[in-house]
Amino acid sequence: MQRLGIFRARKPSFYPDQSVYAEYACAEFGLAFQEIDGGTGLVFSVASPDQRIHFGAGRCSWYPQNNATASALASDKYFTNKILESGGVATLGGEYFFLHDRRRAHRGAGHEREDALGHFKRLGESAFVKPLQGSRGDFAQAVHGEASLIRYIDEVSQHYDAILMQPIVSGIEYRIFLLDDEMVYSARKYPPFVLGDGIGSIRDLLIAHNEVLRSRGLSPVAVDRDVSLDVVLPKGERWDIPGRMNLSAGGTMVLEAPRSEAALMLAKNAARALGLRVAAVDMFTDIEADPKAMRVIEVNSNPSIQLLEESGRSDLILKIWRHTFSAMGLLGV
Repeated sequence: MQRLGIFRARKPSFYPDQSVYAEYACAEFGLAFQEIDGGTGLVFSVASPDQRIHFGAGRCSWYPQNNATASALASDKYFTNKILESGGVATLGGEYFFLHDRRRAHRGAGHEREDALGHFKRLGESAFVKPLQGSRGDFAQAVHGEASLIRYIDEVSQHYDAILMQPIVSGIEYRIFLLDDEMVYSARKYPPFVLGDGIGSIRDLLIAHNEVLRSRGLSPVAVDRDVSLDVVLPKGERWDIPGRMNLSAGGTMVLEAPRSEAALMLAKNAARALGLRVAAVDMFTDIEADPKAMRVIEVNSNPSIQLLEESGRSDLILKIWRHTFSAMGLLGV
């Protein structure tokens, strides 16, 4: 087996991760990998002696074995919740609200900006809010107080058309990656953090952290006037950033199985309900310290597998791409 690092070293830093993994898998399985966009890795083909399949980065799916309708449904967090709940799968629920008046004539009442404010009040003016069809943790955050919600909506509306508003829940967060009902890996999620340098305040460290997020095309962490952010941390002391735990937003993930088999069954039931062959199911377990309480956060039909590279599990990267190539007829089963 060739080393994945050799393939990574040949590519520029902007090259899509999955394109690196696809070329690596092609070399391992004897398939032909061909870039067709001048070396950016955004569009490429994979070919066997009998056929050729094309892949693309961005909004394109890396997992063509997933039904297109199922993938589209999974990309809408409200649709996902409704389908899962109808199948008896526990979710965090939530209500959706549109941020613009355009196309208002084509939708029913109860889901406009003014309705969002009313629902927010019923939640006690504290909620976890995120774009309805967002990804990578962009603009996913807890919001407290009506003024903060109005500012949030004004900012998010520059980038998205709708939001999902949910109650704030605390628990242990996991991601379970499935291939046809088989768990490939499970990972526990931890929040992003800043490290004290003994000089700058927490606020200064967050501002620097936000610059990195913006360079990745992600929303910044809210830095308010809370005086506790003016504290200077001792050098090396960790300060966890509350809210989203996405790897792309600076969170960390560690390969670790949930303590309960019920979590795996919850993930399987979620993937089955949506009809997905490839799914990464994010969930909370131990909600409010109850070991039996668990709910699905969301289901990803086009998940990143960067964690596997970082964890030295190139064997699992090959397993996932073998599944894709086999499903598309490029490899024998």
